[in-house]
Amino acid sequence: MEFDKAVTDIFLKEQGKLYPEPVAETTEEAQAFLEENFAVVADSIEEVMDYLDDSGMDITEMSKEEVEAADEVFTIGDGRYLVVGI
Repeated sequence: MEFDKAVTDIFLKEQGKLYPEPVAETTEEAQAFLEENFAVVADSIEEVMDYLDDSGMDITEMSKEEVEAADEVFTIGDGRYLVVGI
């Protein structure tokens, strides 16, 4: 999957919420890391919730706000979300 600049930029900026040390320092490294870890981009928080549920994460008690705040979920800023590490 090819990730656009908005996705790789937000991952580079906010990767510290998920990983204690940077895993990527350039756009190319971010692209490769996201591909290797089967990251996905969802068009809505509902899509994120469906993806997490399908992946086996128990989100039944979680609100949309709690899902948005999860370490694995990055808000891209244009209505889309990046989900990493599930």
